Amino acid sequence: MTTQSEAAQAAATEATASQPVTSEPQAKPAGHDTVPPPALLDFMMKRWKPNTRKLPPKLKHADAFLARRRALSKLFPGETLIIPTGHEKVRANDTHYRFRPGTDFYYLTGNTEPDCVLVLQPKEGGGHTDILFVEPNPGRSDATFFTDRVKGELWVGPRLGVKESQARFGVHEARGLPELKGFLSSLHGEVSRPTRVLRGFSDKVDGVLPAQAERDKALAQALSELRLLKDAQELRELQAAIDSTQRGFEDVIRSLKSARSEREVEGIFNLRARVEGNDVGYNTIAASGSHACVLHWTRNDGPVKKGELLLLDAGVEGNSLYTADITRTLPVSGKFSKEQRQIYELVLEAQLQAFKAVKPGNDFMEPNRAAMRVLAQGLERLGILPDAEEALKDQHQFYKRYSLHNVSHMLGLDVHDCAQARQEVYKYGKLQSGMVLTVEPGLYFQTDDLTVPPRYRGIGVRIEDDVVVTARGCKVLSDGIPRTVKDVEAWIKRIWAKKK
Repeated sequence: MTTQSEAAQAAATEATASQPVTSEPQAKPAGHDTVPPPALLDFMMKRWKPNTRKLPPKLKHADAFLARRRALSKLFPGETLIIPTGHEKVRANDTHYRFRPGTDFYYLTGNTEPDCVLVLQPKEGGGHTDILFVEPNPGRSDATFFTDRVKGELWVGPRLGVKESQARFGVHEARGLPELKGFLSSLHGEVSRPTRVLRGFSDKVDGVLPAQAERDKALAQALSELRLLKDAQELRELQAAIDSTQRGFEDVIRSLKSARSEREVEGIFNLRARVEGNDVGYNTIAASGSHACVLHWTRNDGPVKKGELLLLDAGVEGNSLYTADITRTLPVSGKFSKEQRQIYELVLEAQLQAFKAVKPGNDFMEPNRAAMRVLAQGLERLGILPDAEEALKDQHQFYKRYSLHNVSHMLGLDVHDCAQARQEVYKYGKLQSGMVLTVEPGLYFQTDDLTVPPRYRGIGVRIEDDVVVTARGCKVLSDGIPRTVKDVEAWIKRIWAKKK
């Protein structure tokens, strides 16, 4: 039998000499740490106030998360479903990126802690029992609270705990993560009980239960397809993220007179995202001048110059993890040049026509077709394409030289939401009321493109808004963010005047 100090010493040695047990891929141990002496271990384990914390209140909108679990349950009666959230990812050596929970896990639980696993276990008579595996919180009763730099309270803050998680997230049952391996192993032995796993989030889960490619894929597809239609609460969260994003854009405009670099623009917007939300929903694109012709320019290492355009593609991810995705192309000097205005107004007309095509029953690709027709015809008028109709033919698609991307993707918890949905219900499916998508046409004229008149080369314009499909058409959720040439110039002028 070991003494308390021997047990604590062993815990400290394990915590400092071994790698984290739940981070995947594992970080390197912190070799600069020293093992605490037994006297310190004894001292640290004594004279703490008893834990008298009350159970936390149930998560706001817990009923919505429960409804989603019930909807998933109905799709797979009699089957065990396993949805991990994932683990912290190593950024460098023994440091990690900020954790962001797996989208499907969060969609079903509202839980943002790493390492957790949701299990839907079939019940006799139908339906499922929700079992949430979480990190226990032993408080000051275990030396790991100060010896474990990966999970210890004094290193990273407390985890919620088992009983607390059950109360907080409204699940039928919560268990400690140490029980997970045994639970999964028992499932592996139950040949008669079919199991599906959301793969790719936890090697530990994937390693215990053998992959069943088609069955597991069907679970991922079902989760994405459940998320295709947003409920009222999701729309409120998206609207809040869009409103924050508008304020972030206005922060950037406020700085344009003095901003020297794209990196500065990125930092200014990202500050708003961290102050009002969880983070940015994706890497901010702050593309000045010809960098705007690189569709996903996230290096953001160029200068911001007077007379050029700044293409800002950015979105605040709210604390609820729903993200906006907005692009505005802004004249750094406050006014569009003649050539910039020509291209901008062509892209805007394409967007307006695409809006008209967003309505229930239309093909998901119909807004794209409407926008591309406008762009091709405009390129013909500008003398860049010789024949718009020829350019639009499927066997040609010449317009894509100047507009590589389609104009829409689903939006929600992920910036490119519902990515595992089947093509026949997404890209080649029909629009339905409740879907949220982007509408984002663009034109990009490379500096070395000899098919483009010199006066247009180096101009890149994208205008992107977020819309929800309604019963009769669509509502532009980001309609409050100025869009026309006149309104954008007035917007900049108004913000600059307030700055004085």
